[in-house]
Amino acid sequence: MFSQRIEPGPGQESVWDYPRPPRLEDTSKHLQVVFNGITIADTHNAKRVLETSHPPVYYISPLDIQMEYLSQTDRTSYCEWKGVAGYYTIVVGDKQAPNAAWFYSQPTPAFATIENYVAFYADMMDACYVDGEQVQPQPGNFYGGWVTRDIVGPFKGSAGTWGW
Repeated sequence: MFSQRIEPGPGQESVWDYPRPPRLEDTSKHLQVVFNGITIADTHNAKRVLETSHPPVYYISPLDIQMEYLSQTDRTSYCEWKGVAGYYTIVVGDKQAPNAAWFYSQPTPAFATIENYVAFYADMMDACYVDGEQVQPQPGNFYGGWVTRDIVGPFKGSAGTWGW
């Protein structure tokens, strides 16, 4: 696994230097989420979760999201670190993305500050941006990390990586 590690260049982070269990930290990077031509989230005050082998997952305060475009679904999932997640479907005009965002209404104590903050699957949005750079979604369709040029892998989620 570590023999495949990409050495980070100046100004880059390797996901293999991220901790397990994951770390939660504040970020002032400019995050934007666009769906069906509408910027539904825009913030300089978010949180990011960093976990070994995963690009960062960004959590945005509901105060910085146009919540009228999100409707909660019945879907749930469980994270051993953060607890039970709920999901939102995004609807803007005639376009919808089912279960395209998730949140923790009662996160574990270590992740209490992301209570009700929302993370978005980049591959289900028109575009997601970090400091003006359009992100690439984490490989696979399970994880929700955002890949930017300052993050290097390889990343868990693509074919052959589930055993990492």
